[in-house]
Formats: sequence, structure tokens, C-alpha cells
Amino acid sequence: MSALSLHGITKAFGGNQILNGVSLDVGAGEFIALVGPSGCGKSTLLRVLAGLDHADHGEILIGGRDMSGVAAADRNIAMVFQSYALYPHLTASQNIAVPLAMRRLSRMQRLPFLGSLMPDQRTIRTTIARDVRDMATSLKIDHLLDRKPGQMSGGQRQRVALARAMVRQPSIFLMDEPLSNLDANLRVHARGEIVELHRRAGVPTLYVTHDQAEALSMADRVAVMMGGRLLQIASPEVIYDDPAHIEVARFIGQPRINLLPAEAENGVVAFGDMRLTLENPPAGKIPVTLAIRPEFVFLDRNRQDGLAARIERIEFLGSEVILYCRLDAIGESVIAKVQPPEAAGLAAGDPVGLRLSSGRTMAFAEDGSRLAARAEAGGGFAASDIKRERAHG
Repeated sequence: MSALSLHGITKAFGGNQILNGVSLDVGAGEFIALVGPSGCGKSTLLRVLAGLDHADHGEILIGGRDMSGVAAADRNIAMVFQSYALYPHLTASQNIAVPLAMRRLSRMQRLPFLGSLMPDQRTIRTTIARDVRDMATSLKIDHLLDRKPGQMSGGQRQRVALARAMVRQPSIFLMDEPLSNLDANLRVHARGEIVELHRRAGVPTLYVTHDQAEALSMADRVAVMMGGRLLQIASPEVIYDDPAHIEVARFIGQPRINLLPAEAENGVVAFGDMRLTLENPPAGKIPVTLAIRPEFVFLDRNRQDGLAARIERIEFLGSEVILYCRLDAIGESVIAKVQPPEAAGLAAGDPVGLRLSSGRTMAFAEDGSRLAARAEAGGGFAASDIKRERAHG
């Protein structure tokens, strides 16, 4: 049984359909990254799960229990917001203690003066203080317990927010872009911290982000959302190497994937010297889009083979060089990712030849769905030749 199951979740605001039949299962201890462009419904889905908004239709099960009509406070879900949502007038210790106080103390026991006269109040508060310190020590923020949020850096506030979420030992973690307010270097460090905390806690986690690097590097599985729908849910490797929809291919990957217009005639796609054969194709001609990652576009500086092109721009990134080219025959842009020695001496305006790895080229139909295709022997540049090509530059 899944720790968390969503079935056909829909949600609309003012006639705008935000969530459109979202279904998802999260296993025990699994880390799933929900990724997609701004406005695709990621944060709305988290709010529905947390009970902060209500779905128009669909079912939410946590540990097999139907959450319909269950208040947010009773779902045992911890949520970390993009803004961290820390109380500015409370210290880090007091912020972390809030969910424990709400759960363990009665309303009377929480009163500032009268509460101290209530039975067991002092004992419970002593236990809360101990649990807060233990959690802060595990996150290495015990030295921050007496500081207020305004006295802390973004990374420190982020860790306090995580501690507040974790201290209550929830059944589900929801994280809504918790790293978006950090600078680039701190964000990379924080990614590793969150993954390690998740590994230690073992709590199923749904992590929302628009940053594909976070999704691919942190998650057990990645769920790609577009327009309120989940287009594909798979491991990071499958999402990158084997996208099921052209929008997944287009969104995932830096630099972006190359998309090239082509035609299939009686199931065969011819592009330069490359030939792809579609499985179960319709008769006649149909338009298709070919897709290939920049690392599988290879450079022929002598322009003797492949597709004639001209370099428009070069980006040097240290360990790799990105070549932005334009094909002479059809005027389409193509990006190639190469190693620095391969690009030595090249400049914008130089003519080059480009070869596409036929084994790494994908085909998509007009509606964006993936078409099953295989490379014909001897056509194009085989994926098996990659190591040899890289070795010889």
C-alpha cells in the first residue's frame, strides 16, 4: 500500500482549471520531485494535499485513510513553504516548538499566565524543549536557537523551517520550493542536506520545484506537470533519456533539447544521412518532430560529413563548450555540447558539419506523444560510436 495516493484530483478557480485529473502514488520513504513551469498547478496540488484547499473532485489517501473532510491539522502532514513562514517575533527555538505545543498542550495549557498553573504543563514544556534541542542539534542549528528570523541568513532560516517541519515526526513531508530564496552556491549545498535528512527520517516526501536540477539530482522519481496534468512520472534517468511527451523533453535538460521538423513517409524518417523507422506507422506522409540532446550532436570541423551548419554563438563553461549553430539547408538552430579541445579555435560565423546520433534521436507526433522508432543500420551516427568520436575529437 502506498503511503500517499491521489486519484483524479481536480481543482478550478474562477472557471480556470488548475488541476486536471492528477493521480499519483508515493511509496513509503520515497522522495518525489514535482517539477514544471510556474503556473502549472504544483503549489495548488500541495495545498490540496495539506488540506489548505479542497479538491473539487478526486480522492486523497494517506496510509490508506481517506482524507475527505479531514482538517489540515489532523492530517499529520508537515509543509515547508517557499517563504519559510517563520514567526518573526519568535526565536528559532520557539518557532520549532510551535507544532509540538499545538499538539501536546491543551488550549488552557498554552495560555501565557494561567497555563503555568495547569497540571503537567511544566513537564510537557520541558519535554518539548528537549525535543527542540535534539532536532536543532541534528540539523546543526543549536547555536541559532536564541536568534529571531531577522538575525539569521537565508540558509539558516531554511534549516529552522525544516526543523519545525521534522520535529513533529509527520507521516508526509510537503516542500514548496524551499530553496528558491537561496543563492546558487547555498542552494547546491542545501540540496544535499535535504536529501540526507530525508534519508535519515525515511518520511515520504513530495518536493515541488521549477528547478529541474533540483528535481533530477534529489528525487527517487520525478513527476513532470504541465497545465494541471502529470505528463510523466519516472526515475530521473528515464525522464531525461526517455521522455514520453515532447513537453517533457522540451522542459527537462540544460541546454535545451534540439527539436527539428521532419516528415515520415510510410514509416521512414529521413534526415540528412540518418534514417529512423517508426513502429506501426500510418501510410503516406505525416509530420514528426525529431529530438536529440546536445551531447549527442557531434562536430565535424572539416564539414565533410553530416549536416552543413554555421556557428552563431559559443559559450565556454569550463569543462564543456556549448555551440549554437544554424543548419544551412532548413535554417533550424541546433545546439551541440562538446569538450573544450573539440571547440579550440572555433568562432562565431565558422562553418561546421554536425552529425546526429541516430540511436539517441527520438521522434514525436503532432500531438506531442512519443513515437516508437528505431535507427536503421548504417544510417546516421550510431550511439555506439560516441566513445570513439569523443576520444578522437
